This record gives sequence, structure tokens and C-alpha cells, in this order.
Amino acid sequence: MRISKASLVRPGANEVYGIFALALSLFVFAYSARFGQVSILAYYGLWLPLVLVDYRKVLGNYASYLWIFAFTIFACITIFWSAAPSLSLRTGIQYLSHVVCALIAMRTIDIRTLTRGMIAGAAIVLLYSLLFGTYHYDPLDGTYSFVGAFASKNQLGFYASLGIYFAFAAVFVLGEKGLWMGAAGCAGLIAAYCLLTSQSATSVLTTAAVIGLCLGMRAITALRPASRKLLFIASSVFGGVAAVAMIYAGGVDLILGAFGKDSTLTGRTYLWQQGIEAAKASPLVGVGYQAYWVQGFSEAERLWEEFYIGSRAGFHFHNTFIEAVVETGLIGLILLTMVLVTAFFGQLKRLLSEDRDPESMVLFGVGALLFVRAFVEIDILTPYHVGSFLLYFTAGKLTIPRRRRAATLLWPAGLDPAPYGRSFGPMMPRPGDSR
Repeated sequence: MRISKASLVRPGANEVYGIFALALSLFVFAYSARFGQVSILAYYGLWLPLVLVDYRKVLGNYASYLWIFAFTIFACITIFWSAAPSLSLRTGIQYLSHVVCALIAMRTIDIRTLTRGMIAGAAIVLLYSLLFGTYHYDPLDGTYSFVGAFASKNQLGFYASLGIYFAFAAVFVLGEKGLWMGAAGCAGLIAAYCLLTSQSATSVLTTAAVIGLCLGMRAITALRPASRKLLFIASSVFGGVAAVAMIYAGGVDLILGAFGKDSTLTGRTYLWQQGIEAAKASPLVGVGYQAYWVQGFSEAERLWEEFYIGSRAGFHFHNTFIEAVVETGLIGLILLTMVLVTAFFGQLKRLLSEDRDPESMVLFGVGALLFVRAFVEIDILTPYHVGSFLLYFTAGKLTIPRRRRAATLLWPAGLDPAPYGRSFGPMMPRPGDSR
């Protein structure tokens, strides 16, 4: 049996390849530090060759992607004033090519394939961590936690969060049945176990918040589009007031205490303060993309020592906005925030406007997860990271115009509507009809 090459790039028709490519991509994102450049080349080999199949369909109109590439291009430009120009050049090109791969995936993968691929990929990543993972001692809070095959419990927690979220989306949004319903259940249980053993308060709280938000949005979308916006605005106002009341009542400290944390978030507030001070040195354009945490630079070495980072690598300010302003200044911060905010609110707008839109529901949850985590992690700021891949996938879907689906007539029983078409316009005679 011959398989058409065009089926490799047709969303929905390339499910087997898409699931395999997404699962392997997640494995590369998780463990490229362990397997080296070969794994990165495998990642490129999954997506870039699809351009050769049908470059117009795979690439689309890149003029509509200018707002998506704005931060990426600016990150590459920072080499001209970077404190470590060679590092900024290399990582800038890596980030740019990573965004291109994400946009290729966006053009060729539909939402069901994305969900199934993320379930398979998260399950493989977490199983590998369970088989070959270790426990690490955290000198800041004096606890041992399971970090899997990662260097940080927060990264293990992030993949566990993704496993739980996409398992939830598969069953409750896409309505998976049979084999994939069982696969989602198994992946969700594995992810929940890893989330608990990682003891990552960030991942537990953000996962719970996003699942709760999606359940609320599912209830809202049961209404007509005209009523959804009013209910959403009312719910947002009520939620905002409740959040402020909880903060003043000491609810935040109560929640943090349940995870063994204090109001400093295990030193993160001090780290944020240091990041803000570092940003003042070059507030407009920053010190250069990926040019702050460099071995031999005094401030980076000081913070590594204060936070017991013996490897002197893989550390950051635990806040996307602070990290972005330190490396790329206010210009880079605005450009990156534009992509993040547009991805989140763009999918929200579609969700509140469309009659029934599973794609926007799933991607809205992805955008919400990335948006919330941006305040405590830097998932979207580095190349070969699942967070940045999902951000540009979600943002890129907004560039594909939607076709308004025609309403369906309720035909009397026994009457075949096919000869008359499905539109509400006047019925046109068929060729050869005597009318």
C-alpha cells in the first residue's frame, strides 16, 4: 500500500506520524542535556524535512507571523551589545529554529493529534524518570524530593502537569473513548504520582488552578456565545475580589505552609529582587540574550554560590518577566509578553465566540498554564523546551483563519438532505433538473 507524501502534512491524516514526532520531541526537550547534540538533530529531523513535502502548506504566509517572530529576532540582534556575544548568537539561532519547528508542527498537526502526542510523550518522559531518576537534597528548605532524570523537581513537576492536563483534555474536552481514554487514564495516574513525589508546589498549584479554570470555562461555553461574555466578566470580577480577600486574610501563607513553604517562596523573592537590580544596569536592551548566567561573570557566580548551585549552570531568576528584562531589556520584555498575552487572550476570545470549539478550549488551557507559570518559571524563554514549543504552537494557531460553520437544518425523518445541499440559501437546481 502506497502512502501519499501529502498525508504527512495534512492535519488529521498524519496522526501516526504526528503522535510519534510529538512524543519524541518531548523526550528530546526533557533529556537533551543527557543525550547531547544527536537528540537535537533528531528533533530537527522530525519537523524541518516536512518543508520539502509541501513548503507552501507547511510554512504558510510568514508575513502573518511577524508578531510571533518579533522577540526571537530581537534576541538574535542582542549579539551586538551582549556581554557574551558568541553565546547570544548560538542560543538566539537555536531559539529561532526552535520556533520555526513549532510553527511547522502548528501547520501540520490538529488538536486531537497534539493531545494524543502530548499524552504519549509525557508518559514516556515520566516513565524514564521513574526508572532512572534520583532524589536530591534541597539545602534551602532542608528536604529531599524526587527530581527524576532532571536536575530540578520543578521540571519534573512541569511534565507531570502537562501529563495531567492533556489527559484531562482528552477525556473531558475531546471526548476520547476506548484505547485513548485508557491511555489518558494511565498517563494521568503516572503524572499524578510524579507530581506528588516531586513535591513541587509550583506545579501542584498551577495544575489545580488550570484544571479548575477549564472546568469553569466548560460550564460557561454551555451557554450561547452572547451570554458567555457577560458570565465570564462577572465570574472574573467575583474571582478577583475573592483572591484579594484571601490574600488579606492570610490565605496565601496558609496554602504555602501546606507545602512547607514560607512567604519568601524558598528564597525566590530575594532572587527576584536581585534580578530587578541587575535589570537596572541596562534597562532598555538588556545584557544580551542568555548572557547573564555565564561562568566567570561575578554576579552569576555570587548567586550560584548563595543558592548552592554547584554545577554553576541551569539556574535562573524563576520569573519569566524578570529574566526577559535582564537579558533583553524592556523591549524584549514587551515583545515576549505580547506573544504570551496574545496566545492566551486570543484563544479565550475564540472560546467565548465560537459555538463549539474544542481546539480553543485545549489551547486556552495551555495558554493559561504557561501564563500562570511565567510568574515563577521561565518555560517559554529558552530553546528546546516544551513550554516555548507549546507557546508558539498556541500563538500560531491564531494566524489560521476560521471558517464559520454553517448551521445544520433539522430535516424530517426519512428525507435525504444531500441532493439539496446544506446551506440556508435558495435551493439551486441540479444539473439536468427540469425545474
